[in-house]
Amino acid sequence: MLVTGGKDSALALYRAMQQGHEIVSLVTMVPQRADSWMFHSPNVHLTDLFAEAVVIPLVKADTSGEKEKEVADLKRVLARLSIDAVVSGAIFSVYQKERIDRICEELRIKHLAPLWHEDPLSLLKEMLRLEMRAVFVGVYALGFTQNWLGREIDESAVHDLVELNRRFQVSIVGEGGEYETMVLDAPFFGKRIRLSETERVWEASGGYLLVKKAALVAK
Repeated sequence: MLVTGGKDSALALYRAMQQGHEIVSLVTMVPQRADSWMFHSPNVHLTDLFAEAVVIPLVKADTSGEKEKEVADLKRVLARLSIDAVVSGAIFSVYQKERIDRICEELRIKHLAPLWHEDPLSLLKEMLRLEMRAVFVGVYALGFTQNWLGREIDESAVHDLVELNRRFQVSIVGEGGEYETMVLDAPFFGKRIRLSETERVWEASGGYLLVKKAALVAK
């Protein structure tokens, strides 16, 4: 299971579990540059807590973050694992899906994308029904302000995302890189993640929430 700690990979993980797949490993690629084409970067170091919360072993590996080179980095990691399929949280990114498809074809394993081409608004509403708690940790599109950083995805936030989509064509699920999230709790978490120290980092084009301290706590 490819995980970033964000909502898409968390929901895809939940779907895969519900479908009866045995998840033997989580895989997180850590890009060495913020503008990676393939991988999420804000607070990706916290996938250690995510893995501990879901009690699944985590494999972490650095990647250059450079276009195409990072694809080869992912292939090297997956080639070392004893698996028959890879699950991703891809929804509409043809760029990502095609490259993971190609890696899996070359390794002769399957690529499962349980969220692929599903209605964005329905996915967010599913998160709310599941009581999956996630916060915005990066915003990079017109219409977002600093106040979104650290904001929880709730009914009010979903309403505002729909409005940003209407006004500025912002992807409701953020798959164009408009925003990034971090999941703090989900139905399959044994413990939840608590953020105890954060800092907003803001520039003209957007910003991110730097998590300085976080820990697992009882639910």
